[in-house]
Amino acid sequence: EVLTLLVLTYPVLRGLALHLHSAVTGSYIPGTHSIALVNCLNEQIARDIARAIMDKKLAAYVNILPKSSALYFWKGELEESTEILLLVKTRTSKIGELSSYVRSIHPFEIPEIISLPIDQGNPLYLKWIEENVPRD
Repeated sequence: EVLTLLVLTYPVLRGLALHLHSAVTGSYIPGTHSIALVNCLNEQIARDIARAIMDKKLAAYVNILPKSSALYFWKGELEESTEILLLVKTRTSKIGELSSYVRSIHPFEIPEIISLPIDQGNPLYLKWIEENVPRD
């Protein structure tokens, strides 16, 4: 029973310890922020989605990368197209809300929304992300 309780509370206790350590030392907690990748059919859709994300304060920064070629399977067939990629910088805690929102406004049936945690980076930039994306 005690072992079960320890196993269940470990993630919470570890998170609290990391936040306390970060507050005391000013160090970055890996994974606090993430980069989400969102594919778009064209530049206008990419700009519209990026603007919508920013308007809802779901990110501090969105890059709109130029057209790239894509190969993928769709409904059993190999497809080839061009796409625009968004790189969305945000708090990791916002990824679920960001993903739901993008799915609700994206024209693709199954849009690509993938996130990667930021392990390290410029502390001032990471602090800037934190200051520009409200907490939950």
